[in-house]
Amino acid sequence: MAQDELDGLVRRRIRALRVAQGWSLEELAGRATMSPSSLSRIENGQRRIALDQLVTLARALDTSLDQLVETDTDDVISSPMIDGAHGVLRWAMKAEPGMSVMRHRMTDPPPDNPARMRAHPGHEWIVVLSGTAILMLGDRRFRVETNQAAEFPTMLPHAIGAAEGPCELLGIFDRDARRAHSPEKS
Repeated sequence: MAQDELDGLVRRRIRALRVAQGWSLEELAGRATMSPSSLSRIENGQRRIALDQLVTLARALDTSLDQLVETDTDDVISSPMIDGAHGVLRWAMKAEPGMSVMRHRMTDPPPDNPARMRAHPGHEWIVVLSGTAILMLGDRRFRVETNQAAEFPTMLPHAIGAAEGPCELLGIFDRDARRAHSPEKS
């Protein structure tokens, strides 16, 4: 992407984020400790954007500098990865730094043997998109229905599987849980 294109993209993002928050030029300028006229000229392309201004604007807009200037849109479409050994189909999705989101399609029930349950550092959230999932946490068994969510520390021995038929869910992992659930470790 050429520099002019990147500048235009960043300017549009700044304005779009400001408008999405319902903020006026004056309000964002105040949060970023700059004058409203300077912010207006930045948004309209009449003033070059300095790196320190980008950092300040990113903070004021509650985003990261990386997200503000990101240009990689080549991986908008995600193809599933098949993990036949665990009966899951996974779609990798982008998330905040340190977080990971995976969409799973599960067909097998969770393991009956507690020795096959995993425990590792981290925290995990699941949201069932369709079907019913069975969440095993230690010696407890939970049915998680469509549109329900569960949250748990992954230091508890745990396993997730399908109930009576296939289920699809989003698994959201913090940095530590993501390491344990990366496809290379599955």
